[in-house]
Amino acid sequence: MKNRFTKTVTKGFSLIALCVALLATPAYAQEESRFSMDVTLNSDIFFGFYPFFAGSYSLSQNTAFTFYGILWSGGAAGGSWGNWTEFGVGMNFDVADGININPQIGILSGSLTSGLGTPVLGEGIVPNLTIGLDKVKTEGEFYAGYYAGFNHGNPSTNNYLHYWLNGGYKFSPFFSAGLHLEQLRYTGGSNAPEDPAFDFYLALGPYVQFADPNGGAFARFTSGADLRSDAQLEKSGYRQPSFFKLTVGYSF
Repeated sequence: MKNRFTKTVTKGFSLIALCVALLATPAYAQEESRFSMDVTLNSDIFFGFYPFFAGSYSLSQNTAFTFYGILWSGGAAGGSWGNWTEFGVGMNFDVADGININPQIGILSGSLTSGLGTPVLGEGIVPNLTIGLDKVKTEGEFYAGYYAGFNHGNPSTNNYLHYWLNGGYKFSPFFSAGLHLEQLRYTGGSNAPEDPAFDFYLALGPYVQFADPNGGAFARFTSGADLRSDAQLEKSGYRQPSFFKLTVGYSF
């Protein structure tokens, strides 16, 4: 009798455990596989030190909801940016094997684009687009964002165009290298003089990247020479003979 009872209880617990495993495990696995996130710490010669994160939640096999954030905390004029912060959302589309397109729109908070002397929530807006390439032997990225300021009481707002393009070769799962082109351009704003546009920098140079072959941690160093003309140097009033950026991050 005792043996039969023990066997029955054991079978009962086994059945419950099996049901829990069948019901819970796939659900959790499915939920976990739909979410991904990259977190990086960056430092470059113009923007200084800034943390960045980018996350996505898969909606179908080829689409995902995306979100991102940047804390532009320092740099060439960090004291007047008002703890400049960028946060945005968008959609990612896998258009071909190893190629994705991610349009997003971000909200700016601080005092850079609004021209205010004090930080304000929603001081500007930044529609942006990222196109990524990640194949077995090649990698690359194109990014373009237009930073447009809102009038929050100061009629002199500031607008900027920021873009980069890079591409490289994966010599191994651990090491890759390539070229990086990046530009930051002031495009004017309200109450700006005629033809106010100038480049803060326009740089081209190599990058090297080291990454965990199993995914996770990675580090990239980018360098370059200033391609601006003497006229652009004079107009900007900002001299930057070289460009460099260091990134360390983790992909979850």
